[in-house]
Amino acid sequence: MPLSNRIDTAIARAVARGAAAPAPDLLGRALDYATAPGGARIRPTILTSVALACGDDAPAVTDAAAAALELVHCASLVHDDLPCFDDADTRRGKPSVHRAFSQPLAVLAGDSLIVMAFETLASLPDDHAARAMRLSRHLARRTGMPGGICAGQGWESEPRIDLSAYHKAKTGSLFVAATQMGAIAAGQDPEPWEELGARIGEAFQVADDLRDAVMDEAALGKPAGQDGLHHRPNAVTELGLAGAAQRLRDILGGAIASIPSCPGEAMLAELVNRYARKLAPLQAMVEPGE
Repeated sequence: MPLSNRIDTAIARAVARGAAAPAPDLLGRALDYATAPGGARIRPTILTSVALACGDDAPAVTDAAAAALELVHCASLVHDDLPCFDDADTRRGKPSVHRAFSQPLAVLAGDSLIVMAFETLASLPDDHAARAMRLSRHLARRTGMPGGICAGQGWESEPRIDLSAYHKAKTGSLFVAATQMGAIAAGQDPEPWEELGARIGEAFQVADDLRDAVMDEAALGKPAGQDGLHHRPNAVTELGLAGAAQRLRDILGGAIASIPSCPGEAMLAELVNRYARKLAPLQAMVEPGE
């Protein structure tokens, strides 16, 4: 089964289990709307790729971990789009959940997706209980306080923002979760995988800052210019367009060097290189003379 199909199947299975009848129909539809069709599924792809590189000796655990991680990510997008945060009308090229279903249902959908993520891990068979517990602990750490995505959103309400902590929490945390949870799913030590996740997360954040600065809503599939509108700290403000583009190149180069030794090391290097190639048009927009 292609990797994308494997991931989508795992996510659809988790959502279907969580919205099974009898259940409120509109909320069930909102859950499906928030998760499918998905975006690039970058985080669960990284998680599954790391598990495969480490042997993937328990595919059911890997699938549950990938689904749980993406459900938390989708929940964060639903909440981020709410009027009290970004007030975004669109996401992934279609109306955001609160626009399509109402603000109350969007809040409930986001909350339900987070709970569903941990239920997915808790539902693993007893013979995988130790891995399920470690996966749950890592996902919780990267979701809440003090350094998860909730903390990342919280920094935006502070009078002074620690830019490094903000980026690590808001964007980097789920990428670190992806690499470390992939290792755990395959029965490996997660600690050597933290740096790779942190570097990929930083690269994604810088790329997102560049897109927000130079692309329009039609190209992004969501509102553009949000960093300036909401006065959020970002790499473009700090480094300039050319400086942010150079920083992106440096991060991706370091990401490949940080891949731990494993049977699938070359495959992971190609995954990072493929992501770098996808970013080439963006960098060309920033530095057309390059």
